[in-house]
Amino acid sequence: MCATLDGVRVAIMEAGMESTPTPRSRPDAQRIAGTVSAGSLFGIPVRFHFTFLLLFAFLVAFGLSGRQSALANSLFIAALFGSVLLHEFGHALVSRRYGIRTLEIVMFPIGGIARLEKNPGVREEFWIAIAGPAVNFVIAGALLGYLAATGQMVPFEEAMEASAPNLVERIALGNLILGLFNLLPALPMDGGRILRSLLARYRPEVEATRLAARIGTGMAVLMGLYALITFQIFLLFIAFFVYLGASQERAMSIGKSVTQGVPVRAAMVSQFQTLEHGQTLRDAANLLLATTQQDFPVLLGDRVTGMLGRQGLLRALAQDGPDAYVSGHMDRDFMRVDPDMDLAEAMPMVAAAGSAALVMHEDSLLGLLTAENLTEYILLRQMGLGKEPA
Repeated sequence: MCATLDGVRVAIMEAGMESTPTPRSRPDAQRIAGTVSAGSLFGIPVRFHFTFLLLFAFLVAFGLSGRQSALANSLFIAALFGSVLLHEFGHALVSRRYGIRTLEIVMFPIGGIARLEKNPGVREEFWIAIAGPAVNFVIAGALLGYLAATGQMVPFEEAMEASAPNLVERIALGNLILGLFNLLPALPMDGGRILRSLLARYRPEVEATRLAARIGTGMAVLMGLYALITFQIFLLFIAFFVYLGASQERAMSIGKSVTQGVPVRAAMVSQFQTLEHGQTLRDAANLLLATTQQDFPVLLGDRVTGMLGRQGLLRALAQDGPDAYVSGHMDRDFMRVDPDMDLAEAMPMVAAAGSAALVMHEDSLLGLLTAENLTEYILLRQMGLGKEPA
């Protein structure tokens, strides 16, 4: 069955979030919009989405109760979110063990994302996926072991009621729940990735992904129905996230299946407009209006010196006016791909760039590779059209 246009487009952008191989370091292109930097740990940038900060403040205010102090409540919430962060570092450090760099870790209201520079192999994915829940189980085991050794354990019924004396036990139980929940066999959760890794050892990866995504979709529907019956809004939100993630994984598998073994030159835009190094922003704006093109290579003679995209152009016009030169505002660290590169590898690079990638052989500009053109190529290939692999 043919995937929808929106589904494939979302899948391409999702590929840029979770798996973005980049031959050059481009922090602005790699960074997810709306995030606040919190420094780095083990050489991995850590960022918080602004909605995460809002949720943290809300939970601190909402979680106050008679038996629990504001300090204990804040510590509990901070410890749980800290456990989620350590969960993501579990993924990142095991990925490093397999030579896969983590571009950044981003914390969202519903969890964290460790963005890897490329997709791991079947065997690597199993260990990378299981590392996150393993961190939570280690934290839970260490805390419960400490409480048992010091005689500070309280009955389970009392641990369920928030209070300062059972703070450590609730943090341990929270980690246990986090680990078990992430092991649910539903893509895009860790359990779903583990399931796909196991299935892919005995069947094609695309088929394994589709089966795991189908299971994830079914679990999301059941979870959503239960949430509606019990009026649990947050669980309904999680069910929607799982359903959306499973659908995106399926769309990504379809895109990967029709682009593997296909060279970039088969899907590139071969008819495009360029800007000269000495032209003004007014010239670039006129070209933007006259064409459907969003990104323009900037040339000095026959040599590519940069790229000017729509957002950069609008920003430059607001800053310096239409008579400024494009050479002063172009991106000199543009994304470039080889025409013979596998299209499945180039797809997440385009998403990471945030603009078109230039298709170049040595110093010769041959074409552009855009997310829109990739989407159209995938759909045409599914219908038996489009250029065949060279």
